[in-house]
Amino acid sequence: MRTIRFAFLAVLCIGLVTVALANRTPVAVHLLPEDMSVFSGLNYGAELPLFLVIFAGIVTGLLIGAIWEWFREAGQRAEAAAARREIARLSAEVTRLGGNQKPKDEVLALLEAAPGRR
Repeated sequence: MRTIRFAFLAVLCIGLVTVALANRTPVAVHLLPEDMSVFSGLNYGAELPLFLVIFAGIVTGLLIGAIWEWFREAGQRAEAAAARREIARLSAEVTRLGGNQKPKDEVLALLEAAPGRR
C-alpha cells in the first residue's frame, strides 16, 4: 500500500511540475474589474505566473470546501459529544453500583439463595 501511495504522489508531483512549467507566462491579476476599480478607488493588482493563479484557485477551493463541510457536520459532532458524555455517565453509574465485581458461579448463587440454607 505504501508503494502505491508513493507512486501516486510521484505521478501527482510530475503532473504539477509539468503544469507549472507549461504555464510560466505572467498574467495580470486584479482585485476588481477595471471599471469597478476606477469607481471604488481600489486598484490592486499584480503580475503572477499563470501556474500560481491556477494552484491558488485549487487551494482556495479546497479550503472553502473544507470549511463548508466543517460547518455542515457541526450537528453530527454535537451528537457524538452528547453520546460520549452519556457513555461516561452510564459507565460511572455502573462502577458506582458495583458492576465491576466478579460474577458468582451460577450454581453457588442458586444454592445460597435456596430456602432452608443457613
